[in-house]
Amino acid sequence: MANVAALRYSLVCLAAILVVVGVTTQSFKKTMATYLVGVLGIAGVLLPDWAYFDRDFSRWTSPVTAQERSGSTRFRIYPLRTAIYTTVYGLALYKWWIFVSS
Repeated sequence: MANVAALRYSLVCLAAILVVVGVTTQSFKKTMATYLVGVLGIAGVLLPDWAYFDRDFSRWTSPVTAQERSGSTRFRIYPLRTAIYTTVYGLALYKWWIFVSS
């Protein structure tokens, strides 16, 4: 249930950002680009099966056991995942900002 609340909150925040971008730029293309970047960002963080990805990188090729799935669902920070997320989302936000501010 916490994932549903987080998804709902994220989508409401995205809607508010869309209104601000749409009003300030008055550009449908820039508003849709903001929507696309926002939805992909939300999907990348909230939708993955974190019980599967919260394991060590070397174990991603093996199935999740019941014991691993019943463990804590808390988001754990791993250096590889942090580096990938920072690179992908940093590049996406940079390209979005260049597009919206032009």
